[in-house]
Amino acid sequence: MLKKINRKISVAPMMDCTDRHERYFLRLLSKNIMLYTEMIATKSAIHGDRKKILGFNQIEKPLALQVGGSDKKELSEVCKIAEGMGYDEININLGCPSKKVQKNKFGACLMKEPDLVSECISEMINSCKIPVTAKTRIGFDDIESFDYLNSFVNKISEAGCKTIILHARKAILKGLTPKENLKIPKLNYPLVYEIKNKNKNLEIIINGGITNTEQIKEHLKNCDGVMIGRAIYQNPYFLAEIENKIFHNTNVPSRSEVAEKLVEYVKEEVKKGTRVNQIMRHTVGLYHGQNGANKWKRYLSDNMMARDSDFQKVNHIMTIAQNNEKANQVSS
Repeated sequence: MLKKINRKISVAPMMDCTDRHERYFLRLLSKNIMLYTEMIATKSAIHGDRKKILGFNQIEKPLALQVGGSDKKELSEVCKIAEGMGYDEININLGCPSKKVQKNKFGACLMKEPDLVSECISEMINSCKIPVTAKTRIGFDDIESFDYLNSFVNKISEAGCKTIILHARKAILKGLTPKENLKIPKLNYPLVYEIKNKNKNLEIIINGGITNTEQIKEHLKNCDGVMIGRAIYQNPYFLAEIENKIFHNTNVPSRSEVAEKLVEYVKEEVKKGTRVNQIMRHTVGLYHGQNGANKWKRYLSDNMMARDSDFQKVNHIMTIAQNNEKANQVSS
């Protein structure tokens, strides 16, 4: 029997952000969150370098693979691959509004085709034993209504998907960039709450614009879980606060302890051919709002593109982290 996944708090799949190095880093900060890969297109997952594209470290689990596609056979094949590789969940992207994604017929444009989405999800569920979930928007273009969204959610549910992540903004499919689509469409949390209230049998996760633990607590009164994206990428240590205030974990690592563990990871990864910058670019916000934040960012910017064999510069990361820690302890 599969272990039940705790989706109370999760980190959103983010393109060019939630790669395996970022996920390893975030797991050092939190043991309780659910992690998602960045979106992987079905063709890349099937025909690409699987180890490079889909590989992960066991420390990252529980981990979901987010997939983009609308071909039933391809989605089915990716489900089998994901299950075989040890992923805990597979999530279909129904919310990305980029032109490239629309051209390939996946993401938010699929909200226009609920029957196709239903067929895809049904095929996916019949292909594997791990949970199949969906992440979508609350509407698109001129459509943002309870009736349409509830009907769409019901189609997904009837296909067998019982966990739905709702980004509380509609998607504008023409005229806005993906970045603008994260800010310009207004957030509509009450609509997500209404969907949950109407569909008590479903696990409804809310996503979009959530930046502090008080907001998280409020959302958890109305939904089953909260997914956070940019706020964690920009300020990774937000996860430590979540561990403490949401999961009541008093054994939260300091920033310098996280940096120490990450330095060891960097050294092991460099031996495998990974560039230092591929890992450390994700840590720019580790000292967000703290003494030494600018010094940390500047050092990373100036030195992380250096020759990877220069471990003296990698080791100096720890010196900066420890000094920052001391400075913040004095100021507090």
